Amino acid sequence: MGMSQIQAVRPVAVDVQGVDRFQGRPIRCGVVGVGRMGQHHARVYSQMAGCTLVGVVDANTARAAELAAKFNTKSFGTVDELIAAGVDAVSVAVPTIHHRAAAEPLMLAGVACLIEKPLAGDVETARAIKEVSEKTGSVLMVGHIERFNPVMRAMKKAAAQGAPIVPRFMQVVRVSPMTFRSVDVGVVMDMMIHDIDVILMMMGNREPDYIRAAGVSVITPHEDLCNAWLEFNTPHGRCVANVTASRLALKTERVTRITGENAYIKIDYGAKKGNMIRRVANEIQMREVREQLAAGMDLTTLKWDQLVNIDQLEVDEGEPIVAEIEEFIDAVKTNRRPSIDAEAGFANVRTAQRIVDAIKRTM
Repeated sequence: MGMSQIQAVRPVAVDVQGVDRFQGRPIRCGVVGVGRMGQHHARVYSQMAGCTLVGVVDANTARAAELAAKFNTKSFGTVDELIAAGVDAVSVAVPTIHHRAAAEPLMLAGVACLIEKPLAGDVETARAIKEVSEKTGSVLMVGHIERFNPVMRAMKKAAAQGAPIVPRFMQVVRVSPMTFRSVDVGVVMDMMIHDIDVILMMMGNREPDYIRAAGVSVITPHEDLCNAWLEFNTPHGRCVANVTASRLALKTERVTRITGENAYIKIDYGAKKGNMIRRVANEIQMREVREQLAAGMDLTTLKWDQLVNIDQLEVDEGEPIVAEIEEFIDAVKTNRRPSIDAEAGFANVRTAQRIVDAIKRTM
């Protein structure tokens, strides 16, 4: 396909956001890296209304051919060949160390990119990717998929219906047995990065003012377990997040507890369930208890769980990666910034790097 033909299939960018700049035609999509995560991106694009899966790229050409046959598309040997085929939007799901090499030529060609988390393995590379996105105006989204977990969507929906949560303390545990995947990076970039993204989102995209951390390397050259203490000084007061990540556990656990001014929330990502206790739910009864305590009454027989209303979060069955790609495609179609843009992805990497640096200071 010649250059004039490539330009002909690409949309002309418009200044008005919210308008379908493709004028109703299917968005031409591709995937670079069809391993554990990339294969799901290919599946979703092949099935999503309004999208056409143009092709896939993988260093393992046999793997690329297998996935191409499975999803009725083409396999290409290089990113340049995928660009020449005329793609509008591409998921980059190669190992983290190859994100920049795969994404830069795409963005320079005007192709929107959904880059699997983290944006990069270090701050300088993340900054370079962000700068290319800003220079070219290409839509860039980072695939922090926990934001699209049904229980997270349920939490945000429930929180929006009452008084602001105003977080004061967050306790996060993300542990699992060693899978021997992503061993090119430590547990902070591999696993904790999910929770860093959620925490920064909860803090209004504010990065921590202070970080302490301790970690241990057991199997890989990097930290395999870590505990981090993040402090945020906000206009509403201080908030602390205590985050534990390990890939050396004997079981899998992914739980976040948020204690705020107006509510307590527990989220279990693995079980896809959660609950919320609102402070004002039983305010009259709580006031009576405080008065009785002040009067010196013996309340040892009183059951705490009978004093509060525990609301179960209403969790749907939506697949996180489908919701993630829907968000990406809508951003591409309407030429808007996605919710997890280059700046958010860069902030996550910078915070993760600060945690790793804090670990090194304690070793």
